[in-house]
Amino acid sequence: WWIFSRLKSDEFDLDQPSVHQTSGFDQQSGSDQKLLQRLVAEAKRPVLYVGGGCLNSSEELRRFVELIGIPVASTLMGLGSYPCSYEKFALLMLGMRGTVYANYAMEKSDLWLAFGVRCDDRVTGKLEAFASRAKIVHIDIDFAEIGKNKQPHLSICGEVKLALDDLNSILDEKQKFGNNKFNLDFSTWRKELNEQKVKHLLTFKTFGDAIPPQYAIQMLNELTGGKAIIGGLGAMGFRLPAPHGASVARLDAIVVDIDRGGPRRPQEGPPLDIDGDGSFIMNVQELAKITVENLPVKIMLLYNHRLGMVVQWEDRFYKANRAHTYLGNPDKESEIFPNMLKFA
Repeated sequence: WWIFSRLKSDEFDLDQPSVHQTSGFDQQSGSDQKLLQRLVAEAKRPVLYVGGGCLNSSEELRRFVELIGIPVASTLMGLGSYPCSYEKFALLMLGMRGTVYANYAMEKSDLWLAFGVRCDDRVTGKLEAFASRAKIVHIDIDFAEIGKNKQPHLSICGEVKLALDDLNSILDEKQKFGNNKFNLDFSTWRKELNEQKVKHLLTFKTFGDAIPPQYAIQMLNELTGGKAIIGGLGAMGFRLPAPHGASVARLDAIVVDIDRGGPRRPQEGPPLDIDGDGSFIMNVQELAKITVENLPVKIMLLYNHRLGMVVQWEDRFYKANRAHTYLGNPDKESEIFPNMLKFA
């Protein structure tokens, strides 16, 4: 473990980063404990910002949230590390495709506890404007990610699971965060965020006869009874080839994006792949493998004639200047490429 403390204060003079190696939090001098303790004690609007580095530490993360009472926002890669069903603390996903209230929390926060994250641009948008008033505690196993995009006030290079285990031990045994001395109570902050949840419900607009992708996925969820396994979330082009191996590994489940082969239980539907047209054509040759291996794959194609994520980025940051992100002219059928109806 490496501890980097960068908070200017009377107690911690950190014009130059102090660096020391330890097996966890520095139990001997306690300087990093005191710093983290002070940051949390002084915070009024803290947020836990968790990413893929927390996926193997779900139990420790849940315990930490129970002990400290801070709301949790997750990156796409961090989904599942903290249960979305725990509505008291869960803000769901943040970033460009996240919830309004998760992004509201990050913008209004005065302290991030950033665990297993890399401050990706799909979360931050414009870095200089993103949560500019918050102090940052960053824990990550990859040294290169610490301070790369946002400079932390306290950073720990190490495994999140071990760090959380240390933190929970401190909280449990010494009760340094929960006693009357520090009087941690973030209920007012959570109430403010709950009001945002009510104000910005997860709904979507409809457009006459057009089928919004949210509606299509909602119908799929209803048809499968919510039993489908969601997978294939990765780099563009990954979604079509990803299901094939998993269809062999999970013979007894409905797999959405990750296909299922083998016998089907009565309540289950066919294996499905949900794909955007831009992603689909990047590895369209995988259709040959589906045929050769006789995989029972069904494909739901969200067909909007564009590279949707990139178009969103162009709209937000580049004044809608297009860089070959439309797959032909959607207003002229003869100029759309490729013709997905012919694939079907």
